[in-house]
Amino acid sequence: MKVAITGATGFVGSRLVERLQEEGMKVLVLTRNTAFAQKIFPSTAFPNVEIAAYTQNEPSFWHQLATCEAVVNLAGEPIGDGRWTPERKQEILNSRKLGTEKIVEAILNANPKPKVLVNASAIGYYGTSETAVFDEKSLPGQDFLAQVCQSWEAEAQKVTDVGVRLIILRFGIVLGMGGALGKMITPFKLFAGGPIGSGQQWFSWIHLDDVVNLIILALTKPEMQGIYNATAPHPVRMTELSKTMGQVMNRPSWLPVPAFAMEALLGDGAKVVLEGQQVLPQRTLATGFKYQYSHLQPALEQILK
Repeated sequence: MKVAITGATGFVGSRLVERLQEEGMKVLVLTRNTAFAQKIFPSTAFPNVEIAAYTQNEPSFWHQLATCEAVVNLAGEPIGDGRWTPERKQEILNSRKLGTEKIVEAILNANPKPKVLVNASAIGYYGTSETAVFDEKSLPGQDFLAQVCQSWEAEAQKVTDVGVRLIILRFGIVLGMGGALGKMITPFKLFAGGPIGSGQQWFSWIHLDDVVNLIILALTKPEMQGIYNATAPHPVRMTELSKTMGQVMNRPSWLPVPAFAMEALLGDGAKVVLEGQQVLPQRTLATGFKYQYSHLQPALEQILK
């Protein structure tokens, strides 16, 4: 199988490329920065990886997908980098909605067409709550991220009109060396770690290796289609996350980060970490998918030790 990937140089994408090569698959990395991609995936170490310029309006882009049996669309501006100004919010939306629109347009124009699209989304689809429990059947929320996810997913759904199998994975917080966890480690190293805000908000997480394994399952299991939550089956509250990080790192975990500090740093974006949501992967579990890390402590031990 040959798989085209957008967002391949990112936190999840780079690990996915490694795994696909280990599985003997060929990879087409679609990127706007070919020089950067070549540094991450040098041909000596990644002989099965082809790197191509991803220019949305370039006609050759459509033809590149005709050589692939599958597409994984992971591209999107990070939501946790800086304050959510009106301009930043527009970038977050456009990078997902318009980016997916172009990928879908390429799939529709490809001849032959890829057979499957695995498209990223996020558990922000459900909105935030300290009390509700969400699964794949739950209705969308009303806040900004929920609206972004709805627009994002609506664009991806268009591939089903031409018989392309679609899997949408709603990602929780992906834990690995880097990403969100990388930003949380520093305070603990400085003996200043603790829960953020009230500590009662839910933290729905998943280990990086489980995300990658789930994507590969979606690519290779024809019965899978539709929406799946890419979260571990045992979400935790923020206080438990902080306590477990402290135990694993042998550091104190009692110094809270006040809500106003997060709001000063992220503006409206602080809502993501201050409110949270409890999301269960019911449809994912129903596929028979086996998590390597279904509980938080073993996941953190593998990452941090």
